[in-house]
Amino acid sequence: MLKLLKSFLLFVSYLLWFNLSGYAQEKPPFWDDVQTIKAYDNMYAPPASPILFIGSSSIRKWIDFNKTFGAYRVLNRAIGGAVINDVDFYLNDIVFPYHPKQLIIYVGENDLINVPDAETVFAAFKKLYGDLRVKLPVVPIIYLSIKGSPSRIKYQEKAKKSNLLIANFIKSEKNIVYLDVYQPMLDIKGNMQPALFTSDMLHMNASGYKIWNKLLMPYLLKD
Repeated sequence: MLKLLKSFLLFVSYLLWFNLSGYAQEKPPFWDDVQTIKAYDNMYAPPASPILFIGSSSIRKWIDFNKTFGAYRVLNRAIGGAVINDVDFYLNDIVFPYHPKQLIIYVGENDLINVPDAETVFAAFKKLYGDLRVKLPVVPIIYLSIKGSPSRIKYQEKAKKSNLLIANFIKSEKNIVYLDVYQPMLDIKGNMQPALFTSDMLHMNASGYKIWNKLLMPYLLKD
């Protein structure tokens, strides 16, 4: 009887371990990153009604972010490596709780790697935009176009078509601006400029962000 009880307890322990292990593996992408953000917010209260920057690493790594936008009430809640669906998934965590007065979005470049075509990128963008508008129907949005990164040159036709589809859609919408950062980052011959990027040829250096800053500043809302 004791032997049977031990075997039963061992079996129950195995099931518990298996379920917990499975739960850990099933966490959605960037779950831990988002929990870190929420824990940080509990320690340091975010600004009220900020200009909220969301998206992927090109926003998360924005050089001199607080200094550059020192005249504005800003908050950076981008997630490095995120695709459009990731941002959409976490809207209740990294967007809506802050009650932003303006949204700056850069996301879509990481999608290019795994999706079959530009139409898929566009469909994901439309879903993100629609979900944002459910709770933020009139908040001004600035969507930064997908940039041309030298390390991802093989995806650039897909990037350009994605940009075109998104730009045409935004033309018919209210309170959203499509801000082209693709063309301004090319040289006079229409080629990408490695000098605007760090050594990985994906993330921008200060020269790249200088272009973005100049393009974006006229659209930011002051208090």
